[in-house]
Amino acid sequence: MIEWIHPAFFFFVGAAILPFVKGRGRSALLLSIPVLSFLSLLFASQGIHGAIPFIGQKLIFGRVDKLSMVFGYAFTIIAFIGMVYALHVQESGEHIVALLYAGSALGVIFAGDLFSLFLFWEIMAFSSVFLIWFKGGESSNAAGMRYLLVHIFGGLCLLGGIVIHASSGGTAFSSLPHTGLGPTLILIGFLLNAAVPPLHAWLADAYPEATVTGIVFLSVFTTKTAVYVLVRGFPGMEILIIMGAIMAVYGIVYAMLENDTRRLLAYHIISQVGYMVVGVGIGTDLALNGAVAFAFTNILYKALLLMGMSSVLFMTGKRKATELGGLYRTMPWTFLLFMIGGFSISGVPLFSGFISKSMVVSAAVETHQSWAFLLLTLASAGTLLSTTLKLPYAVFLGEDKKIPATDPPDNMLYGMGLAAFICILLGLWPDLLYRLLPYPVEYHPYTGEHLVGSLQILGFTALGFVLFLNKMRPENTISLDIDWFYRKATAGFLWLANRLLGVS
Repeated sequence: MIEWIHPAFFFFVGAAILPFVKGRGRSALLLSIPVLSFLSLLFASQGIHGAIPFIGQKLIFGRVDKLSMVFGYAFTIIAFIGMVYALHVQESGEHIVALLYAGSALGVIFAGDLFSLFLFWEIMAFSSVFLIWFKGGESSNAAGMRYLLVHIFGGLCLLGGIVIHASSGGTAFSSLPHTGLGPTLILIGFLLNAAVPPLHAWLADAYPEATVTGIVFLSVFTTKTAVYVLVRGFPGMEILIIMGAIMAVYGIVYAMLENDTRRLLAYHIISQVGYMVVGVGIGTDLALNGAVAFAFTNILYKALLLMGMSSVLFMTGKRKATELGGLYRTMPWTFLLFMIGGFSISGVPLFSGFISKSMVVSAAVETHQSWAFLLLTLASAGTLLSTTLKLPYAVFLGEDKKIPATDPPDNMLYGMGLAAFICILLGLWPDLLYRLLPYPVEYHPYTGEHLVGSLQILGFTALGFVLFLNKMRPENTISLDIDWFYRKATAGFLWLANRLLGVS
């Protein structure tokens, strides 16, 4: 009797056989893979599975507990939604790398030792870059190369840290020491994938250059596996509170400056992950549950927002806010579904963000981290302003640019509809998520105090948007970030290599 089927198994096998399946069979295969993976989670028993001796160490490919399971559920659900959204894509290669990417992310969260974690970590990096390269064009090719080089650096830091740590502390992946060269290098590798400043610029540089459907997968797995490994490996590390709070505000500032719609949402990934990093740094059961719950809901509504803007790009060929406007008339379903994502990310009551974001904020209050509470509250107001008000106003409600467009193909609308449905479902019945969380904490989001406080922030922010609407209009500008430095450094390195090698 087979006691354990790794949920990643279905993704890797599916990627191997997909080139030989055509037509409706291919669509059926793409949809069945995440369903089978999800079912394998339902029947999984907690404990250690798939332990293999290897050169004096033990590789553990299946460590099943509540923490890994909640991420497993989130990843398989969003993989199904992403596949629905991408069914129209004819390029089999794009589907194959998406399957490898999702499967390797599942491999990371079920890895019980550091070496097997590293194996899947690197498969994630090398498969995900093709979701950028498949878009084609000079900008995507260059962005993908920078993305790959940055993640190779992060992988080397991670591997070096694992080797150093293993020489004295073993290879089991659990809570790691907060000091020492090995754990520090491991932490750097984790923080790079979490896009914590100053290790963040690769995300906003590369994600907007991905394919229309590829960016949906990119928005999920790399940063959220990083959150998972931080929860598992470095809970209660106080420096993460500072990093996460700065990260939350940093992402919002750049989002407010952005004209590129997908780059704006990429900066919001950075900001939102900042909340999760704060939760990990606080380290209490409530804070860790908040980081996990926030990751779960963010996976859904961030994918929904990017599906909305990618649909606009797919139907109009435009992604700059200054080039768009008045699309609610021709893309009404896209507009409605995007707004559900906007209400969710802003923490509007009855939507999923309200039940998760507040857990981290409440944990900051309980542990007397007043400055972190203020920064997170500021970032929350900025999220509403930039994503739920400014962006949809410019794209859907602003000056009608008479752009010929319609709602995207049905499969893209169905994908957005599924994500929107779950955002509302979790907002109405938060216990559906809370019962999956790894730590025993009782939390009630719909208290009078929380409702009044949230509505005050939302109301005053919306009022400010209305009063200063003329100053909120998008401008055709380009924002410079830290990626400017490694762009220049890469160009300088290539120039030097050409001179030394005599290559013209």
